[in-house]
Amino acid sequence: MKLPRLTLLLALPLVAAAQNQLPDMRQETIKFLSELVRIDTSNPPGNETRAAQYIKQVLASEGIDSQIFESAPGRGNLVARLKGSGAKKPLLLMGHLDVVGVERSRWTVDPFAALVRDGFLYGRGSVDDKSMDAANLAVFLRLKRERAALDRDVILLAEAGEEGTSQYGVDYMVAQHWDAIACEFALNEGGTSLIGNDGHVRYTAIETTEKVPRTMKLVAHGTSGHGSMPRLDNAIVHLGAAVEKIGSTQQPMRLNETTRTFFERLAAISPPEEARLYTHLDDPQVQAELQRSNILYNSMLRTSVVPTIIKGGFRENVIPAEAEAELDVRALPDEDIAALMTRLRTLINDPAVTVERDQHGPERPANPASSLHSEMFAALEHAQKRVFPSAITLPLMQTGATDAAQLRAKGVQAYGIEVPFADEELHRMHGNDERVSVQAMGEFAEYLYDAVKEVAGKK
Repeated sequence: MKLPRLTLLLALPLVAAAQNQLPDMRQETIKFLSELVRIDTSNPPGNETRAAQYIKQVLASEGIDSQIFESAPGRGNLVARLKGSGAKKPLLLMGHLDVVGVERSRWTVDPFAALVRDGFLYGRGSVDDKSMDAANLAVFLRLKRERAALDRDVILLAEAGEEGTSQYGVDYMVAQHWDAIACEFALNEGGTSLIGNDGHVRYTAIETTEKVPRTMKLVAHGTSGHGSMPRLDNAIVHLGAAVEKIGSTQQPMRLNETTRTFFERLAAISPPEEARLYTHLDDPQVQAELQRSNILYNSMLRTSVVPTIIKGGFRENVIPAEAEAELDVRALPDEDIAALMTRLRTLINDPAVTVERDQHGPERPANPASSLHSEMFAALEHAQKRVFPSAITLPLMQTGATDAAQLRAKGVQAYGIEVPFADEELHRMHGNDERVSVQAMGEFAEYLYDAVKEVAGKK
């Protein structure tokens, strides 16, 4: 029934008053984050079901149904859905519930107490990635409470196993429960929002693609013998020479649409000396400077090959017949892995050393980048201008790995975002005294809400 105009006008103040009575989303985000951090989901063993059950209880208190899919005992993945009109395909809000382990003796606070001190919330997972889970939950509840008219279903996914055991999380959900999370767009971790020295967000970098992890190993073969009699075919000596060549050689630079746009936009907001670096990337001297002064940007320019583990020998007086070195390869998305291995063999130029693939478990797929020209990317730019008006939006190729790779392989336009942090907080992730700014966490929730409302809301 259509209400008379006068009735509608009289009702408007009541609607506004009801909205003003909604819980403050920023404060609620911190509450959710604190309670999630207090649930120890260190992987291994994970125990993500405990955190999933907490979210399930929060959702149930608001009348929202959810389901926990366990890939193994204790390895739970929670899914909930707000129904839209179906005019457009769903939007997925995802975050992982597991965290890396801690060295408790090196923390100055209890890593699972969620202590707030000097404007920061401390705790394992406070950034990676329970900040995303908390913001996703707060935004999801706000949409429900507002009875937001949606053209898309909005799906909430809190998943297991991202920290090295994706078979319990995204791999399982994609393979066994794709119908529960199938979507057009997804928002996940993986971006970077950098806070400058002036305390303002300098840029929000949206991850549209990521490098591809591919583990390899060098194996040096020789003859075993007594350590008192030096041998020309000492496997450790040959391995050491091969490792030195790998470690001192950079792979060729190659830009893609994401990295080219990243450096072009970054140059526009940088001081002249920095800007010159970003506009002259093909200059060998510039590349050498980035290798020395900005290892993140240097890695974004090329496939990286880094020796990380060396194994060889079992007694000091025995020359071993074999020695190995593991290589952490982070390949550009379009890298030809077979051709890369051929280049490494040519570089080493030693018949005593082989270059081999060393696959330990499931590998993240290589796939095309998400578009810089989509409705979702535009909405993130618009949200940045509203919430962080002094910043700029950049597309980002993540040098690490996220669960967005498996979604992109299914054709999803997936984008990585992140709570704003300064360099100090960046270096604490996976380290000691991990922390997040309380103010930045609240602003991130507003940013996420604005982007979700624009993309999923009824036009």
